Amino acid sequence: QVQLVESGGGSVQAGGSLRLSCTASGYTHCTYTMSWYRQAPGLEREFVSTIDGDGRPSYAASVKGRFIISQDYAKSTVYLQMNSLKPEDTAMYYCKTDLWFGAITPECPSAYWGQGTQVTVSS
Repeated sequence: QVQLVESGGGSVQAGGSLRLSCTASGYTHCTYTMSWYRQAPGLEREFVSTIDGDGRPSYAASVKGRFIISQDYAKSTVYLQMNSLKPEDTAMYYCKTDLWFGAITPECPSAYWGQGTQVTVSS
């Protein structure tokens, strides 16, 4: 069974930094992209950042220049280094995988979400 485990959330003052981690397990015979989304109370879930199957990162305009996504393929882990945090970055942050190559199976779902990790930035 596939699993995504996020960690690294917490409370920080504006201007501070946090690093989120998301480790995937249970995936077999496929490759997948790993992304970060976030959802603030009362708002829809929004895209934050992703690394595609060729290792190219992309960012939402609201975090570009402040957040850095990276991936350790050996550890099946994606990181989100969040710098210069603002109160408006406060949200639940979710890790997501999307199938990049391979057949859709229970061990390779087309998309899969983690449970989320809370980030709170105080002013």
